[in-house]
This record gives sequence, structure tokens and C-alpha cells, in this order.
Amino acid sequence: MSSADTTTEAAVDEVGQAPSDDRRDELVSMYRDELGDDVVGTHVRPGDDVWVRVNRDAWVEAARFSRHGLRMDLFDFLSGIDWLPSSFGRGMDSQEDIVVQGIAPKELPSMTSGYAGGETRFQVLARVFSPTGFIGVNLKADLPEDDLSVGTWVRVYAGANWHERECREMFGFDFVGHPHPSNLYLPGGFEGYPLRKDFPLLSRRVKPWPGIVDVEPMPGATDGDEGDE
Repeated sequence: MSSADTTTEAAVDEVGQAPSDDRRDELVSMYRDELGDDVVGTHVRPGDDVWVRVNRDAWVEAARFSRHGLRMDLFDFLSGIDWLPSSFGRGMDSQEDIVVQGIAPKELPSMTSGYAGGETRFQVLARVFSPTGFIGVNLKADLPEDDLSVGTWVRVYAGANWHERECREMFGFDFVGHPHPSNLYLPGGFEGYPLRKDFPLLSRRVKPWPGIVDVEPMPGATDGDEGDE
């Protein structure tokens, strides 16, 4: 199924049957009825959560409908996703394998976009929850690399305030209409966005990464046991 397919997916059980979840399937239908073609991808995990991907222009409307139409009164979190496979982490974590043992580095996997699909490298993601219905919905929207802007949720869910500030600081997303988009962690003159996959982790270049240094063997292990697992 393509990432833009708007058919609800369902997990498949051990005997190959797709278990039904009428409550969560109904939620997906309600988002479709309310947002129409702005729902571009969905996924249902029976007994767990719902994922709904919407067009960027419908991001705030999806929040309003979740809060006021579906009584998803609990805001859980909001963050960003960079689906680009990281070339930095693999290269720096594997220096002992590459340099000392001569093992060729692994090829990077192709970019994927998780539940409900995606067409872009960057996505904004938020989860809301109904404390009465005890059911959660994950909302996603694709952000094009040349315009990482999306409307703020602060007027719908006040708790999104510092989540959006963090996301702006770490991913470079612009939450249009945010009342106070100031940094939480980084100094004002800091350059770059640390949670992007192409942000170099320079500390790993100047000192050994703990994962590749010698460690004491587990109690009872012999020299011949090392590396067997």
C-alpha cells in the first residue's frame, strides 16, 4: 500500500486474520467525515492506538476536532520526526569495526515513514488521548524541507506550548502563531538543529564512543565467551 493510501490498516494476528476494532475504526471514519480529503493516511493497531496523517493545512483543524469533536481532552506530546537514515551515528559508532577489524560499514537503509505513511523527510507528530474513552490518537503531518512551518496548537491545547518550542529548537520547525517561540535549552547563537539526522555528533569524533571501548566481561564469562552473543 502506498504511503498516501487512505485505507485503514490493521495488524494481522498469528493466523493471518486482521482483528477488528470497531471503536478505533469508527474514530478513523469520524476524522474522514470531518476533514475529508485532508486525511491522507491512517493506521489502526487493534486494542492500542490510531494514527491519522493529515495535510499540513489541516493540522490545527485536526487538533480542534480532536479536542472539541471527539473529547480528546488530554494532550500527551508533540514533537518532530526526521526519517532520514543517519550516516553519522553508524560511521562513528563503528570505527573500531571499520579501522581495526576491517569490516565494511553497513549500507544505509532507505528512508521510511512509519505508521500512516509519509511523503517527506520531516513530519510533525502529536498524540492526544481521551481519559473517558481510554483511547489515543497520533496525528501526523508532512512538512516539506523548503518550508518547515505549521500552525501552532497552543490555542487548542495549552500544553503544546513548550513542546513546540523544543521542536522548533531541535528540528527547526516554525509553529506559526506561537505566542513565545524562544529557546528552552540552547544558547541564542547556537547553529544547527541537534535532533536532525544530519547534525554531526562531534563529541564522538574527539573521544571513543563507550560502545566500542573494552569492557569487563560478565561474571563467570571466560575469554572464549566474549563476542559469542
